[in-house]
Amino acid sequence: MKSIAFFNNKGGVGKTSLVYHLAWMMSDMGLKVLVADLDPQANLSSMFLTEDELDLTWTGAAEQTILDIVKPLMDRVGDIIDYSPRKINSNLSLIVGDLSLSKFEDTLSENWTKCATGKDVGAFRVETAFGRALFSVVYNQKIDITLIDVGPSLGAINRSALIASDYVVIPLSADLFAIKGLENVGPSLNSWREDWSLYRSRAPYELVGKFPDGNMAPIGYVVSRYNNYRRGPVKAFQKWLEKAPISYRRAVYDQDTPADITIDNDPYRLALLKDYRSLMPMAQEARKPMFKLTPADGAIGAHQGAVEECRADFKALAERIIREIGIKQELDLFH
Repeated sequence: MKSIAFFNNKGGVGKTSLVYHLAWMMSDMGLKVLVADLDPQANLSSMFLTEDELDLTWTGAAEQTILDIVKPLMDRVGDIIDYSPRKINSNLSLIVGDLSLSKFEDTLSENWTKCATGKDVGAFRVETAFGRALFSVVYNQKIDITLIDVGPSLGAINRSALIASDYVVIPLSADLFAIKGLENVGPSLNSWREDWSLYRSRAPYELVGKFPDGNMAPIGYVVSRYNNYRRGPVKAFQKWLEKAPISYRRAVYDQDTPADITIDNDPYRLALLKDYRSLMPMAQEARKPMFKLTPADGAIGAHQGAVEECRADFKALAERIIREIGIKQELDLFH
């Protein structure tokens, strides 16, 4: 199993929509996909579930949430609980998010530095709660790939979520704020990875195999929601698109960008995803991915062309990510 976190310090960059659509695309490819909503805003869960379904879940009348998994640790009465994710279809499962997950922030903050000695087993249990919960579900459900959605903060919840990930994709929009968010994310990832590697090296030998490695290996960035016209992206977007390769290398690898690298040939640029006209609100109304919209959903005329373009773009992105992380799978794509 491989796990990928999608993370930018700036909200509104299309991160949650990206995770949602990739989850559906990869499940259509035949992969067993687990989606973990570790963002306290729970926007990803609201894309998969109706308000009534969420209400039943959050009031305890239906499936448990990520908060239920870690609550014994918050209350200092035990460890994470066994959990069965919400089945979306035969290949796609969801760990439902919870707005009250933000209450876990303080518990995580106070236990992070306690891991430095390597002797506080309870602190390690807290910091690895997300990673151990994901591993349990993956093992029991035979999951191929886990996609982790996190909020835009640099706080303790995201740090714990990120150490549970093997890889990181950084979503961007073509604007100043997303680029600045990227410039915050790179150093934070490097610092968290370095600290966790040190903490794990000091932990008792019998514990290490039970904890996430915290690799957080960056595999690239995805630009969403840019407008493309006959002559290419409009000027306002092009200015920031051109900064992406430079900022990514500087923030993530502390490297200069070769003079011949542009947004068009940058190997770290995984995809350029356009705005796809008005498909997103249509998809939200139909409660399905944009590339599954039909004329019955209102996708007629030029919209149907945009649906096919969206399908091709997400198919290519999913295949690219699968190659980057080394998942070997026979994929029968829409044949």
